[in-house]
Amino acid sequence: MDMKFKGMKPSRRSFLTGAAAAGAGSVAATVAKGQTAPDPAITELQDWQVYLGDGVDAAPYGMPSRHERHVVRRTVDWLTADNISSINFTPLHELDGIITPNGVCFERHHSGAAEIDPAEHRLMINGLVDRELVFTMEDLMRFPRENHVYFLECAANTGMEWAGAQLNGCQFTHGMIHNVMYTGIPLKLLLAEAGIKTNAKWILPEGADAAAMTRSIPMEKALDDCLVAFKMNGEALRTEQGYPVRLVVPGWEGNMWVKWLRRIEVGDKPWHHREETSKYTDLLENGEARRFTWEMDAKSVITNPSPQAPLTHGPGYTVLTGVAWSGRGTIPRVDVTLDGGKSWHQARMSGPSLSKSMHRFYFEFEWDGKPLLLQSRAHDSTGYVQPTKDQLREWRGENSIYHNNGIQTWYVNENGEAENVEIS
Repeated sequence: MDMKFKGMKPSRRSFLTGAAAAGAGSVAATVAKGQTAPDPAITELQDWQVYLGDGVDAAPYGMPSRHERHVVRRTVDWLTADNISSINFTPLHELDGIITPNGVCFERHHSGAAEIDPAEHRLMINGLVDRELVFTMEDLMRFPRENHVYFLECAANTGMEWAGAQLNGCQFTHGMIHNVMYTGIPLKLLLAEAGIKTNAKWILPEGADAAAMTRSIPMEKALDDCLVAFKMNGEALRTEQGYPVRLVVPGWEGNMWVKWLRRIEVGDKPWHHREETSKYTDLLENGEARRFTWEMDAKSVITNPSPQAPLTHGPGYTVLTGVAWSGRGTIPRVDVTLDGGKSWHQARMSGPSLSKSMHRFYFEFEWDGKPLLLQSRAHDSTGYVQPTKDQLREWRGENSIYHNNGIQTWYVNENGEAENVEIS
């Protein structure tokens, strides 16, 4: 539902700008609820206190608690004609910190997830090189490796929102993203092994899936921070994330992070394949298209409260949290508003601040039980400030699908229920 709010007067609220603003005792007093009768959850023995649990080999590969089985990727059936070439979404509202667990990292496939035997997988480098090479996985494991935490965001993340509020939940509006630690080989080492010619200006990575995904990448980026990755969060890539090896292109749109990487062609100009002509270009209002818009601009979203994570505790001390990221560096600051932008407050950043990675922010406040209009606004280390949706539309119109990094608004009613809205 696309709702407009005009002329709303900001209500009087008492803000706590961080946990340090209130002593531990006062916070505890605010949060704790008085009991008028004994609570059997604490006064009576529970089953898990009197019966033995499973032994150490009950689950050789550990799984989340059965009470967390609702924390899963979800898809929207009507977005695509077939789930073989479709997407599902990371449950951002169920997560905290900055690392996305492997099992809930969103998926985007163009021909389904390729199931590849690593013993039969090969990576070729050809084109404008001194020596055309073919590597086995065993060969690749002999190269120096590095570990880096990066976000991967689909260029179409939040794409449905260009024309107005559409999908009700940050999992669906912003969930085409994950943030993990990649272990891999700097691409520049493999290219150096092949020896790139002086007229080499571009590379064309190609996937081994049935879609044979390809994207043109300028040589400057290839030699800068790209990785050929084989692990994420310490374990082998999942099948749906490109096992046994994928390309990592930090800070740039996810379509370029070719999965199931089988070949890298070196050339002197871009190839202008499907994924950089009819797709993954930004259509402007006049019908022209911006192309090669690789970098992901600074963006943020409040994950709690949000439509899938309502406020259930009633008025009182409330913890707001969300994530922010930028393809150009770090996020030193996030502002939040509770009244639709009439007043802004600096959020509390917590956790590692890594370039081209997610950042976690919090804002603690006393909720008076009145409606809220929640927004977050990210500032990145280049000085860029996340724009409003109206600013983006003024610059680009409403024909775009990709690179929507406009400020998101959640309306929270008196009951704590949240909804995706837009305000003017």
